[in-house]
Amino acid sequence: MLLRSAPRRLHLLRPHHLRLLSTAAAVAAPPPAPTEWTEAPVSSVRAATADASLFHVSLDLSSHADLLASHVAAGQFLPFRLPDTPYPIFLAISSPPPHLLLARSFDFLVKRLPGTPSARLCDLRPGDLVHVGGSVVGRGFEVGRIADARDILVFATGSGISPIRSLIESGFGETKNIDVRLFYGVRNLQRMAYQERFSNWESRGIKIIPVLSRPDDQWTGERGYVQNAFSRLKKVVNPSSMGAILCGHKQMSEEITRALVADGMPKDRILTNF
Repeated sequence: MLLRSAPRRLHLLRPHHLRLLSTAAAVAAPPPAPTEWTEAPVSSVRAATADASLFHVSLDLSSHADLLASHVAAGQFLPFRLPDTPYPIFLAISSPPPHLLLARSFDFLVKRLPGTPSARLCDLRPGDLVHVGGSVVGRGFEVGRIADARDILVFATGSGISPIRSLIESGFGETKNIDVRLFYGVRNLQRMAYQERFSNWESRGIKIIPVLSRPDDQWTGERGYVQNAFSRLKKVVNPSSMGAILCGHKQMSEEITRALVADGMPKDRILTNF
């Protein structure tokens, strides 16, 4: 399902203690720098949104079996060490954890802010080498904490959709009789990544609710911020049987958490990947 600004028929859809200057989710403090580094070639770089504010970047890890094997949970990060930067940056892996080591690459959704280290990744070409950590970091989304949930609310803003893609495509919720709703907020459709994957996600049982803060006049779906859309649409009937997953802007995460806790959801059933 590819969303377009016209005609409009739909009415719906960083990472671990990091200092991500332009990655899948930014949080307060970076984790310790890796003690081991390795080199890996870029396999592809291409725009992920119509306005080229986000890029798909993939690394060829066919010669790095141990690094591939260290990715065991959606929501984990890979450290990057780029030239002339005083500290590493951490990017959330957007591809699902490899199954039986059949995968040979990691995918990333990178925000291209001019002048930032991660923007340099968007200017690379296939075959260029980058320094990355010898293993991934972070615990990822601890979905075992909501294993008994029957209703799951997922909230993502901007490039925070990156680890959510990993979560969905790792099979989250597919084998259970659960209702999963994804509130995905961006400025407009030109900044919305993964639209080409929506049909697949919906086939997996994910109800996608796109929320645009600055849509054009033809948009008939949800407007404003995801926390506003949630307050209009929410139905928290039995908090003990629900769970929530958040990834994105700090203000969104804080406001959604307050609202869910106020409605009776235990805080340990609200997951982040940091």
